[in-house]
Amino acid sequence: MNHSSNPPLDAPIAEKRPHSLSIHNDERVDDYYWLRDRDDSKVLAYLEAENAYTAAMMMHTEALQSALYDEMLARIQETDLSVPYRKGDFYYYSRTEAGKAYPIYCRKQGSLDATEEVLLDQNELAAEHEFFTLGALAVSPNHQILAYSTDTTGSERHTLYFLNLTTRQLYSEAIPETYYGVVWGNDNQTVFYTQLDAANRPFKLFRHQLGSAIATDELIYHEPDDSYFLSVGKTRSEAYILLELGSKVTSEVHFLDANQPTGNFQVIQPRSPGIEYTVEHHSSVFYITTNEDALNFKLMKTPVVSPAKQHWEPVIPHREEVLLEGVSAFTNHLVIYEREAGLPTVRIRQLATGEEHAIAFPDATYSVGEDANPEFNTTILRYSYTSMVTPRSVFDYHLDTREQELKKETPVLGGYDRQNYASDRLLATATDGTKVPISIVYKKGIERNGKNPLLLTGYGSYGYSYDPGFSSSRLSLLDRGAVVAIAHIRGGSEIGRRWYEDGKFLKKTNTFTDFIACAEHLIEQGWTSANHLAISGGSAGGLLMGAVINLRPDLFHAVVADVPFVDVVTTILDDSLPLSILEREEWGDPNDKPYYDYIKAYSPYDNVESKAYPNLLITGGLNDSRVSYWEPAKWTAKLRALKTDTNTLLLKTNMGAGHGGASGRYESLKEGAFEYAFLLDQWNLAES
Repeated sequence: MNHSSNPPLDAPIAEKRPHSLSIHNDERVDDYYWLRDRDDSKVLAYLEAENAYTAAMMMHTEALQSALYDEMLARIQETDLSVPYRKGDFYYYSRTEAGKAYPIYCRKQGSLDATEEVLLDQNELAAEHEFFTLGALAVSPNHQILAYSTDTTGSERHTLYFLNLTTRQLYSEAIPETYYGVVWGNDNQTVFYTQLDAANRPFKLFRHQLGSAIATDELIYHEPDDSYFLSVGKTRSEAYILLELGSKVTSEVHFLDANQPTGNFQVIQPRSPGIEYTVEHHSSVFYITTNEDALNFKLMKTPVVSPAKQHWEPVIPHREEVLLEGVSAFTNHLVIYEREAGLPTVRIRQLATGEEHAIAFPDATYSVGEDANPEFNTTILRYSYTSMVTPRSVFDYHLDTREQELKKETPVLGGYDRQNYASDRLLATATDGTKVPISIVYKKGIERNGKNPLLLTGYGSYGYSYDPGFSSSRLSLLDRGAVVAIAHIRGGSEIGRRWYEDGKFLKKTNTFTDFIACAEHLIEQGWTSANHLAISGGSAGGLLMGAVINLRPDLFHAVVADVPFVDVVTTILDDSLPLSILEREEWGDPNDKPYYDYIKAYSPYDNVESKAYPNLLITGGLNDSRVSYWEPAKWTAKLRALKTDTNTLLLKTNMGAGHGGASGRYESLKEGAFEYAFLLDQWNLAES
């Protein structure tokens, strides 16, 4: 790291207070367990000391941080407009204004030439808060009332409000401790919302009558099983409200006629361990996407009047090579979202004839997803598409004529020309012979001489597919000669459900060795070298960072670990923490000795050793409800005490935010500029 001539600063040293943790006749001594106690004044003092040290150690990059921020901001069309979507007689959209950190939500009635009506200006709501996000934003079916919820700490605990869009007056009730979803009954008076328990799990569904006291709200459903999340939604047909209950591996769905919102929910099929299903409505049937006897899922249909499993009929059978991710129903069409050979695909089925066709996509590696499609009776599918060289693009696809209409490509200011960049898909070979895809992007003209700075990212957990997308901020790395790559490692679902199953439970270490294999492949092919290779990951991707630097610290030069989940054994054993019990269906239950032994063997915090580690930037959020701030703090403290090198180790805790970092777009850009400055400094590119 290129420091100024000042003598090295003294890093904060956390006090050691040995705390014994015992299970299965095995004792672990945690010297930094005390950092969990926010009421201990020394905890906040330690975090502040680390922040001060980080600021001092990064002070020589402040000009670079400012330059990066200015570059990133200059590529963004600050005053911009989303693609309006139609719902009933209204066109809804959001827009941004230069200098304002948050979106403004608007609509026009009848025509896009009509007068604009501002529904909600998030900037006004956020004005008095250091942190601000919206949870729910839902207009009533008659378009006259707006339900919205706000979070001002980053804890993801929201307060729900109701705004009369005619009078601009708020209703008297404000409902605290709600989660993201809120759904209107078709009477425009009944609202369904979920509430959180002490561990931040949505566990109760309530029915609220607009204008009534919260104390009179009816508890519709209470999910006592700590491994289940409860959510509420509505079918695109607007015919049914869905109560969805899901653990990591099991689901159950109940439905209610949205025209009779004070009625009773009816279960479609009671839960059965390991069986997942989702529901889509079309006229007299429900379409059921399920994994029962179908690892990669299959599609069934069942009559609404008798939806139980004995009435399910096959529509799309299970296939070994294709993952069925879900379907979307419209009046005359079924849109089928699948994943084959590691790439997402979209098929259109004409319901009357059964005729099918697929939408073609231009890039070797890409992301595609459904955009806003609130209307059921339409022949147009709106979807969004992006690749590592293609900015996010919104298309209207005409389902009958197959015509494609580009509605908007996100502008990249400053003369971005995609012809100057290239994106490829590579294959690395894992230790067991499995081929692992890598998506890569670089500026044309790069030589594969082993000298390129390269940033490799990954995730590989929860079955989440880390598909490649465009980032205008990333150009600040590419234009300085860096290469950026994504490792599509096991634990995600890129190659199907088996890809996920082979990277969880007692096969979790495949995730880490796959990532190492990708890094080695990029080095072997001349893309980079170990002393030019940086890696990054967040949350469970932060666990990945911790695991791979314990296994192969020699392979990486610099690491960015954002809100890393690194204290795996202690966290999952602690029933009082948010998400811990749910996590047992992803990682295993360490109350069972085989899982305890296996998880302990890779848990990043438990496996920090006295050896040399790469340069590290670790981040946390004081109000993080998913990965508690003390995980990155404890990991930093232990690394500082044990590592034998003189490499940089920085901890940066956002004292006013949660899992997602800063809330406004400008503050988010500043966080990105800070991390890029760290990387460029480690690559000795700070002056470029």
